[in-house]
Amino acid sequence: MTTRYRVYYENAVGRAVDDPLGFARLTYQPGTRDAEAMAALLGHVTRLLAKRGDGCLLVDQRLMSPFTPTEQIFVIQQWLPRAVAEGSYRFGAVVLAENAFARLATRSVTTAVRDMPMLYQYFEQEVDAVAWLLQQKQKAQLGRTK
Repeated sequence: MTTRYRVYYENAVGRAVDDPLGFARLTYQPGTRDAEAMAALLGHVTRLLAKRGDGCLLVDQRLMSPFTPTEQIFVIQQWLPRAVAEGSYRFGAVVLAENAFARLATRSVTTAVRDMPMLYQYFEQEVDAVAWLLQQKQKAQLGRTK
């Protein structure tokens, strides 16, 4: 049995999916990224997070090329603050890139935003990322019912 994803938005940079397992999913494509296309994709991810309302995002970076310094600044200063404020982004399960430089670029982004009200966890395997993300979602739901 295969999981059927509902593609919310897709362009050359990546794909935003409303995952039937119960969270938003961002999958980066390989290669260089156009700034406008990246901003568009991440804007749609923010809207998907807001629509879902659970703050849970699986970020699949396995094929991703390293963020450029300009992309890092955009993600740190613009997208993540907006995703938290407008999309209620709280939990990020990151399936790590195969490219070591992409991993380093991602770590520098998450280090720069460590004071934001969100929790990131890194994974080699998607199945572990999904399990952790669903666990965070369940904990958050239990916290709201107390």
